[in-house]
Amino acid sequence: MEKRITQRIDHTILKTDTTAFDIVRVCDEAKQFGFYSVCVNPAFVALAKDQLKDSDVKVCSVVGFPLGASTSETKAFETEDAIRKGADEVDMVIHIGALLAGNWQLVEDDIRAVVTAARGKLVKVILETCLLSRDQIVRGCQIVKESGAKFVKTSTGFSTSGATTADIALMRQTVGPDFGVKASGGLKTLADFEAMLQAGATRLGTSSAAQVLRGFSSTENY
Repeated sequence: MEKRITQRIDHTILKTDTTAFDIVRVCDEAKQFGFYSVCVNPAFVALAKDQLKDSDVKVCSVVGFPLGASTSETKAFETEDAIRKGADEVDMVIHIGALLAGNWQLVEDDIRAVVTAARGKLVKVILETCLLSRDQIVRGCQIVKESGAKFVKTSTGFSTSGATTADIALMRQTVGPDFGVKASGGLKTLADFEAMLQAGATRLGTSSAAQVLRGFSSTENY
């Protein structure tokens, strides 16, 4: 698989039953294949940082995950704590209920609280697109840009469905050519990765990358 794909992958492990052994494995895979980052729950940030200390692989963590219904103060604290423990990036879940209700100011304030707490670290904002209409996706993307975050992201992977090429294309159209767009949720094949990049994604969140690469390498001499 070309570096244009591997270097866009956030190698993700966010399941409830994740153990320290799983984190070590995922970090080893990220180093082996040259992924951009590993994405872990906050409790594993310090371990991941230690495992990756002699590599270029970044550590990403999640905030307000997976529901987005934590208070802004809680999300800000989570952000500060994750960064203090070694996170290079944070993926926060938007206040989905506020977005659905059209409470744009609350949505923006919530994101700004995390951006401020991140102190310059990259913030990606998860919209959970499967729960939104096209108009809500557009408005959500606009608010993310206005809030100071640097990425919009489709999904947590814990809701009714994940990323679609149609949603990625809409997000890209809305945010313009230079803003980050992350596809996540349900990306399980090389064809999925290619399709999302073609639609406009600049980062891919997936727990299947190492498995895909191993299958790919067996026939293509990766």
